Amino acid sequence: MVSEAAPATQEGERAVNPQLLRRVGGASVAVAVVLLVAANTAAGQRPVSGATSQAGNAAASASRVGKAAADTASAQRTEAALAATLSPAQLAGQRVIYSYSGLAPPSALLKLIRHGEVGGVIFFGGNFASYTQFTAAVAKLVANNSLAQNPAHNFPLLLMTDQEGGLVRRLPGAPVDSEKAIGSLPTPHQRAVAATAAGRGAGQNLLNFGLNVNLAPVLGVFRAPGDFLDQFQRSYSMNPVTVSRLGSLFITAQQATGVAATAKHFPGLGAATASQNTDVAPVTITLSKYTLQTVDELPYQSAIAAGVKLVMVSWAKYPNLGSARPAGLSSVIVQGQLRRRLGFTGVTITDAIGAGALRSIGSIQNRSLLAAEAGMQLILSAAQTPAEGENVLAGLQAGYNDGTLSRSAFRATVTQILTLRSGLPDASIGSGRA
Repeated sequence: MVSEAAPATQEGERAVNPQLLRRVGGASVAVAVVLLVAANTAAGQRPVSGATSQAGNAAASASRVGKAAADTASAQRTEAALAATLSPAQLAGQRVIYSYSGLAPPSALLKLIRHGEVGGVIFFGGNFASYTQFTAAVAKLVANNSLAQNPAHNFPLLLMTDQEGGLVRRLPGAPVDSEKAIGSLPTPHQRAVAATAAGRGAGQNLLNFGLNVNLAPVLGVFRAPGDFLDQFQRSYSMNPVTVSRLGSLFITAQQATGVAATAKHFPGLGAATASQNTDVAPVTITLSKYTLQTVDELPYQSAIAAGVKLVMVSWAKYPNLGSARPAGLSSVIVQGQLRRRLGFTGVTITDAIGAGALRSIGSIQNRSLLAAEAGMQLILSAAQTPAEGENVLAGLQAGYNDGTLSRSAFRATVTQILTLRSGLPDASIGSGRA
């Protein structure tokens, strides 16, 4: 069992009442509560008492929230109209992030894009040889996405990679410093400046390569030197307040460049030991509910208040949050913790659907269906072959066709994904349609 001792406080950084952070994002929390309570009521589920009290507490900002909801509804009309015309295969495909091996996108992936059955592509180090080669590959993906035969041709693909900094960089260039290096700087000011520079550098670098989503930052609060996150320099600190502050600065600076940020891996992998890797095998985090909510989830509250566009959910199990399933397959965690408790209204994305942590769950189709049932919106296929992405598509399409997945909720999810895409940079569109 991982120790739950209180994290040490770094110089100049005081512990913060989590409720203060909740109030910072009050408007977005209220919007989320209204939408989620309505959705659960329609599905025959009782709203949790916390959601009801959140809605009541947000009454003072009702006019602001109402305007925000109206603006969002207006912005989504085009996206909703398109979603209503898509075939089941196209609806399913819009939720899949594909991958491929080698230096040029394969014809099978280009065909899927032209048919409107691709939401995005993730890139790995093996896809890169030179700037000229890589940007030509991106341009080919963009060109096929822009063809009129693709019903989603006005919406940039989600083109993403893991550009965290330090040891985890799929492409050359910024950010050079790891989260550990940034969090180890001697003063709060130096750490803040470095986190902001890293976020800005990541965004500018990915834009230069033609990408528009970064699967960063990691918001885990590591527990011991050399543990899973610390050994790869992927955590800012053992202090959740430091992680919250630096992660939010990274997110804000990166998203100011137009590149969407992804907070990961909710509700946190900071307590994972050096040998606990969900890519390889199942992982169980045995921290108490109180510790998870007040320490590990704290940085996500800050990230949500900062407007992070995506959250990646972990494949670890968190039994003390009330579920025996991996987090990304658990509606208790995705809908209960992330949506209702923290008020996240952005887009959710899974970790790699082929992860070893899910080996006992069965086929890729079954895993994808269960993830969607839990509330995950984008399914990440990282096996570096389009065939795995096609299996994800098949699982989602089957769930849509047989009614396992609500068709109205499915179309609403695709509408939200298209709305995200509409505001992102694309080589053929410039700065999107936002």
